[in-house]
Amino acid sequence: MAGDFMALALEEARRAAARGEVPIGAAIVRDGDVLAQAGNRTLELADPTAHAELIAIRDACRAMGSERLIGADLYVTLEPCPMCAAAISFARIRRLYFAASDPKGGAVENGVRFYSSPSCHHVPDVYSGIAEVEASAMLKQFFRDRR
Repeated sequence: MAGDFMALALEEARRAAARGEVPIGAAIVRDGDVLAQAGNRTLELADPTAHAELIAIRDACRAMGSERLIGADLYVTLEPCPMCAAAISFARIRRLYFAASDPKGGAVENGVRFYSSPSCHHVPDVYSGIAEVEASAMLKQFFRDRR
């Protein structure tokens, strides 16, 4: 089941790459229903906060009519950065599934490890490595093509 929803995030990552964006995609699911899915749009929107996770969280909150996504799960193709990790916590996402680890910019298992901070009020269950090979290959190819 997790792989099915990660496939949606991977498709969003491919769409982001086709737009010239860093290929990161996200999907938010609750009770088996997809609430939102999105890919990075930082260049298109000229907005440094337009990460896939934040766009998906905003859309899912609108769909639910709440700033809290109680019982919702987030699938994302790359380990969230500090900004996205905080938003995931504030939205009260139940579970976070991510594909590729991000040793440079990640904030879950790498970097600041946001969910280990005493100032973090909500910690989602975290599952990493789902479709990691595909997500990692997509990111590496994207940056290889840019050089």
